[in-house]
Amino acid sequence: MELKGKHVLIIGSGISGISAAKLVAEVGAYGAYITIFDGNENLDPGQIAEKLPKELHAQIYTGTLPTEAIDGTDLVIVSPGVPVDTEFMEQFRRRGIQIWGEVELAYRYAQGRLIAITGTNGKTTTTALAGHIMKDYMDEVFVVGNIGIPYTSIACETTKDSVTVAEISSFQLETIHAFRPDVSAVLNITPDHLNRHHTMENYVAMKEAIAANQGPDSRCILNYEDAYTRAFGERTCAEPFYFSSKRVLEKGIYLKDGGIYLADGNGPKPVMHLSETQLPGIHNAENMMAAIGLCHCMGVPLAQIGKSVRTFKAVEHRIEFVTEKKGVVYYNDSKGTNPDAAIRGIRAMDRPTVLIGGGYDKDSSYDEWVEAFDGKVTWLVLLGQTKEKIAACARRHGFTNIVMAETLEEAVHICAGKARRGDAVLLSPACASWGMFPNYEVRGNLFKELVNNLED
Repeated sequence: MELKGKHVLIIGSGISGISAAKLVAEVGAYGAYITIFDGNENLDPGQIAEKLPKELHAQIYTGTLPTEAIDGTDLVIVSPGVPVDTEFMEQFRRRGIQIWGEVELAYRYAQGRLIAITGTNGKTTTTALAGHIMKDYMDEVFVVGNIGIPYTSIACETTKDSVTVAEISSFQLETIHAFRPDVSAVLNITPDHLNRHHTMENYVAMKEAIAANQGPDSRCILNYEDAYTRAFGERTCAEPFYFSSKRVLEKGIYLKDGGIYLADGNGPKPVMHLSETQLPGIHNAENMMAAIGLCHCMGVPLAQIGKSVRTFKAVEHRIEFVTEKKGVVYYNDSKGTNPDAAIRGIRAMDRPTVLIGGGYDKDSSYDEWVEAFDGKVTWLVLLGQTKEKIAACARRHGFTNIVMAETLEEAVHICAGKARRGDAVLLSPACASWGMFPNYEVRGNLFKELVNNLED
C-alpha cells in the first residue's frame, strides 16, 4: 500500500505505537496523515508528541476518539496490547477499513529474509539464540519483535541481503494478512492469555497463524513432543521440520544421551553435546534444537551452528543465575509468566527450592504447576492478585508450606529466612507482572537488586 497521502490511525502510544508512527511517516515520505489514539485518558497528548520526531506532525487523542477522527481513515495500525475483538475495533471493520498490526506494517516495508518464532514458552531464548547464530554467520542480521525491539523500528534498515529474526506473540498474529516468514517455528502450545483469546481453540489458531501464508517451499519448525504442534505439522502448507527431546527422528533434530543430532535423510549428524552449553534444563535443549533447525534451514553450516551455540549465554530473566548468599543460590525466572513456563523453571532446579509465585491473573489454572513441586519446592511465597487463588490450589494438592507477602522485597526476605545452605531461591511467578510492575523485566531487575543487597 502506498501510504503517501493516506490517513493512518495508530491505536496505542507505547513503544509499538510510536515506532509504527515513525515507520508510517518514513515510508510515506512524510506525506501520510497520521493520527495517534490511546484509550488511557490519563495520558498527556503533549508528552506523547515529545516521543515523535519534530518533523512528524500527528493529531493525538487520548481517552475518547472523536468520530471526525475516524472519518476518512484509510488504514488502522493497532498495537499488540489492544484487544481486536471489541466494539471499538468492530466499528473500523464495519467501515471496511483495513486493520494491521505493527508486525504486518513492518513486514510490508522490510526487505531480506525473515525467521519468525512463536510458541507459549521459549520464544525469547530461541529468538536470541537464532539471532546469535545468524550474526556469527552473516553481516546484516536484526533480532526484533516481542523480544523488546519493535520490528517496525528496523524495517527501513533492512536490505535484500539482510536476515531478520523475529519473536512473534499471539497478540501480534491476530492482525497479520500478508506476513510470510521464510522459516517459522511454533515451539509449543500450552494454555496462556485465555483472558484475551477466550478459548484454547482461538489461542491455538493464533499460534498456527504464523505459518498461514507459507507454502511448500518454506519450512515450519515444530515440536514433535507437543500434541498441538505435531498435529499442526499434518495440516500446515509449509514443510514441517520436527525436533524431539524424547525420541530419535528419521528426519529432524533430536536429543539422545545428552547429544543433539540432525537427521536429514543421509544419516544422523552430531551437532553438539548439552554439556558444552550454558543453558540448563530440557526446555533449553528444546530451545536449542529449534534454533539449530531454524538456522540449518537458512543454510548455516552445522559446524558453525555448534560453535555459536557453545558461546551463547542465557537470556536475562529466564532461569538466570543471580548470586549465592550464605550457601543459597538465587535464580531470576521473572519471564516465567504462565504456569507451563514456571514448571520449566522448577524442573531446572537440582536442589530443594524456595519458590516465589503470584502476580496478575490471566485466568490460568495452577494445578499442573503445583503438581510439579514434586517434593522439590519446600516453601511457596506468594504475592500479587493471584496469591489467594494459588494458595487455595496448593492446599487442594496437599501443599501447605505457604507464606503470603505484600511486596517483592518482603518475599525476598522471607525466602532468605526459609532457605537453608545448599537450597535455591527461585523467582518463577507463573503469572504476569501487571498490577505490581510494568513488565517482567522490571520485576526481575528488582528481584536481582534485592537479592544482591542481602547480607553475605
